[in-house]
Amino acid sequence: MAREFKLPDIGEGVHEGEVVKWFVKEGDAVKENDPVVEVMTDKVTVQIPSPVTGKILQLRAKEGEVVKVGSTLVVFGEAGEAVPASTPAAAPTAS
Repeated sequence: MAREFKLPDIGEGVHEGEVVKWFVKEGDAVKENDPVVEVMTDKVTVQIPSPVTGKILQLRAKEGEVVKVGSTLVVFGEAGEAVPASTPAAAPTAS
């Protein structure tokens, strides 16, 4: 079953972060706690790990894109699973 992973609150007063680097691509298999993405805020740069073991179905942000806390970064699923049609890609956030 597809599962969306949203940008977590990574610091007090942080409302958004810039995707610096993806460590995965669509179709990759990941294990829980594998590094998925590096995000930079005005206070810190952090690597965000995978919350689950599974497959990367969709990346919802490009490197260099600024995303708000709570916005979907990744859609995880199982091998052989596709992104559900009812899960549209997020619109880019103006910066």
